[in-house]
Amino acid sequence: MTKTGKTVIFFISMRILRKRPLGQLSNCFSLFFIALFLAILSSCTGKKEEIPLVPPVTSPLTKDYIGFGVIKDSFTHISADPVDDSPSLGYLRRGSLVKVVRRQIVKTEGGFVSWVLTDGAQQGWLKEEVMDIYDNESQAKTASESLSK
Repeated sequence: MTKTGKTVIFFISMRILRKRPLGQLSNCFSLFFIALFLAILSSCTGKKEEIPLVPPVTSPLTKDYIGFGVIKDSFTHISADPVDDSPSLGYLRRGSLVKVVRRQIVKTEGGFVSWVLTDGAQQGWLKEEVMDIYDNESQAKTASESLSK
């Protein structure tokens, strides 16, 4: 508690004590409230507790998928795991449509890389940077058709 706060409390308590004799019940209540006020003021430290913000792997508000991805690179490698040196499960070409069911951020030496897990005929992990993700399948099909031309 600050020196100013203690001084204010002292003057308030002295004013209460001067107006009524010590034996009265109202003084007990007044002293109780002053003590309670002091306890509340002393518990306020002013420090903010820092809680790290960690986003969930997949948003809890999603259904069974995040969206639909359309591959924008000429071709891309599908991995078994969300790491660069993971075994290859296959390849997808530009304009391919995939259902995205999960997103995972992986820390690397150079920073962070976002990977997505796809579902369907070609199930596996892809870097998110190789695709555009759309909210619904019809938007993704339209984008896929324009990329395939």
